[in-house]
Amino acid sequence: MTTEIWHLTAHGLVQGVGYRATCLDRATALGLTGWVRNRADGTVEVMAAGPVDKLQALREWMQAGPPAARVSRVETEPGDGSFSRFEWLPTA
Repeated sequence: MTTEIWHLTAHGLVQGVGYRATCLDRATALGLTGWVRNRADGTVEVMAAGPVDKLQALREWMQAGPPAARVSRVETEPGDGSFSRFEWLPTA
């Protein structure tokens, strides 16, 4: 099974709505490793590693987000890093 690392950025109303906590739960349930954090520009940034089908499932969830979120778009590009679990990082 091929493992990839994706860097995803969610735009829209994605801060203050439970997006990071729910994203962490979703990524963990999918068996992904990596991290999630708020960005000072109002976006939420994710670096996720795992099988492509699981990464696609996370991206689909990110496009919808939790009920209070209003996601305008999710940018996806190749990522990098090495992770042992999925964690919540401080705002960057």
